Amino acid sequence: MSLFITCPVKDVERATAFYTALGWHLNAEMSDHNVSCFAIAPEQYVMLGSHEMYAAVGGTADLVGGAGAPSKVTVSFDLDSREAVDALVDRAAAAGGRVGDVDDYPFMYQRQFDDPDGYHYSPFWMKPESDPAP
Repeated sequence: MSLFITCPVKDVERATAFYTALGWHLNAEMSDHNVSCFAIAPEQYVMLGSHEMYAAVGGTADLVGGAGAPSKVTVSFDLDSREAVDALVDRAAAAGGRVGDVDDYPFMYQRQFDDPDGYHYSPFWMKPESDPAP
C-alpha cells in the first residue's frame, strides 16, 4: 500500500525549499506549481499543496486553517479497486464518519471521509492506463 499525507501550505515554493533542505527526494512527476511531492520512504509521500489546491480536492475547503488555527492534513492511500474504495467509505459512514465528496478523475477514483474526531482520510484507486487510440 502506498501512503500519501497531504498538507496544505501557504507557500508551495517555500515549503519545497524546506523539505529539499531536509534531504527528502522531490518527485518531479507528481509536482507542479500547486503541489510538491516528497518521497519520505518507499511508497510513502508527503504532498505539500497550496491552500487553493487542497481546498479544491474532495470538498475540503473547511479544513484549511487560518492564522490561529492549524490546517488538518489528509491521509491518502491506494486500494486495489474502485469497489474497495466505496466499501471502505461505506464502512466509515456506518461507523459514524462524515463522508465527503467523490473525485473521479481520468487517472484516479478517490473518496473522502472524516473519523468522529475529524481526522481526514482519502482512499483512492489508480485507474489502469487506457489503451492508446488506434
